Parts: sequence; structure tokens; C-alpha cells
Amino acid sequence: MTTTEIQLPKVAQTRISQLAHASGRSPAAMLRFVLRDGFDAVELSIKENAQADEQFAAGATVPHADVMRDALSTVHQAKQQAQTAT
Repeated sequence: MTTTEIQLPKVAQTRISQLAHASGRSPAAMLRFVLRDGFDAVELSIKENAQADEQFAAGATVPHADVMRDALSTVHQAKQQAQTAT
């Protein structure tokens, strides 16, 4: 069995290298994500992760317990409304 090299256009190589650098991954690892998800999805994911990291570092997040309390309260209220509607 022979191995065939695949050549990517220079623009794709550059884009993969930039994404790899932004995410802290190797270009080879980034290529796997790009092949699976596409450039646009990978770029969006890296951007959203960076924003989340910034929010977390700034303390602009909500504790898990608070989110769960609010979610359970919302579900409880919806159940009550459904029961009174019948």
C-alpha cells in the first residue's frame, strides 16, 4: 500500500495554522476539527471559547447552583400552570 500526500491550498494551510495558534493546538489536530466541522464552525467555536474564558476571568459568570435553582423554579412554575389550565 502506498501513501499519497495530500496538498492543501496555501490559503487553507494558513487558515489552519491561524486557528491552531488561536486555540493552542497543533495544525495537525486543527486539521481534524476542520475536516469534521468545517472552517466556519471551528472559527466560531474558538471565538466563543475565547469569549467564555474572558467572561470567566472577569467573574462575569453565574454559579452552577444558581442556574440549577432558576431552572428548577421555571420547571415547577410551568408544571403548576399546566395543572391549573386543565
